[in-house]
Amino acid sequence: MQALLTVIPMAVVMSAGPQIVTATFLATSQNPRRNSLAFLAGVAVATTLGVTVFYSVGGIGGKKSGGGKDWLDWVIIGLLVALALLVFLRRNEKKDPPKWMGRLESADPPFAARMGFLLYLVMPTDILTMAAVGGYIARQNEPLWHGVGFLLATLLIAGIPLIVLLLLGHRAEAVLPRIRQWMTDNSWIVNEVVILFFIAIEIFG
Repeated sequence: MQALLTVIPMAVVMSAGPQIVTATFLATSQNPRRNSLAFLAGVAVATTLGVTVFYSVGGIGGKKSGGGKDWLDWVIIGLLVALALLVFLRRNEKKDPPKWMGRLESADPPFAARMGFLLYLVMPTDILTMAAVGGYIARQNEPLWHGVGFLLATLLIAGIPLIVLLLLGHRAEAVLPRIRQWMTDNSWIVNEVVILFFIAIEIFG
């Protein structure tokens, strides 16, 4: 059960950047509730698929049989270091949303679902995160379902705009942009703390 709890903080990294921005735009679109739920469905499928694939890859080298580390453990650590470096290098990137986000205001559920699926499956930071999570669970000799905490936490963070909308109603239109701005401005710091924590667990655990 250790892996189930250990990988949960990594969910923070999954939604930083365009992901949370997209979720915010969908929560203020023409059909906010349906679009947001469809987006989360896409996120769930992408995250489950990604973690499953990397869990399978993580088991190629065999299960850990002792306290020492083998080459695959160091590959996971290398992925985490690369992820930390990527987050740091992108900390000052322009935060303006890309032009395609203009379509989100008039989005329908199928489009929202595709966006959730693609954003969480092809973004470099998400790929590295899912690789680290899936590989870590496999190397800890724990079943795949122990990644459910990571999946639920990812959905919870991606669903923050929808939660705010459900709680505040029309007032959410004033609150959501501030949440989006704070997360885009400060998420890299939170991400680095989470990644370094996970690196420490992988090295010393």
